[in-house]
Amino acid sequence: MKQPERIEEQYRDTAAGWSVEQYADSAAYLRHRAELVVSLGPRLEPGDRVLDLACGDGGLAEHLDGFEYLGVDANPAMVAAARLSGVDAVEADLNEYEPAEPVAATTLFRAVYYARDRGSFFRHVATYTKKKLVFDLSPRRYRLGELRAELREAGFDRVELRPFLVPQTKALPAPLQRVLVALEPTPLGRAALRYRFTYVCAASRTPTAAAWLSGS
Repeated sequence: MKQPERIEEQYRDTAAGWSVEQYADSAAYLRHRAELVVSLGPRLEPGDRVLDLACGDGGLAEHLDGFEYLGVDANPAMVAAARLSGVDAVEADLNEYEPAEPVAATTLFRAVYYARDRGSFFRHVATYTKKKLVFDLSPRRYRLGELRAELREAGFDRVELRPFLVPQTKALPAPLQRVLVALEPTPLGRAALRYRFTYVCAASRTPTAAAWLSGS
């Protein structure tokens, strides 16, 4: 029986150029992801600090120009690849990592399943995230009601969902891709999720809840 690879060995030969290999049109895919990180839920302001958990090679950083970006990944090869690209990244387990100071937004893409216990993970993130947690999920794999309840228990009483209709493995002509993005907030966008694509979720606190949690 083949033994599982140690984390030091996973992605050792593929970390460099990971984003380019993973997405048929990495620029379009990551650019739109970054747009939603900024705009979905409470809007980020220039200079805000963004913590990107499970950051891979840090490809998202390029599309968050004007924001302070920090990537975290448990795989040393990914962290090395990110740093080689000039990205600020650290090696750590997303379940345990805590930044030296609070961040405006925490992101987690294609990796929510790495949370050993989602409820505990959400509560941990809430302790250092001031504005919002942004992550993606497949509605065909996860029950939205359960996720909303877990987020609420963590203090995130406001949840906004938006379909993400940029294909991962197929590059589309720019005009067609613009049409799909325009459809995201419509019933047609939500209908597409029955078959493929994912939601991007922005979990935040209403001002009243945020003030209560901070003790002010």
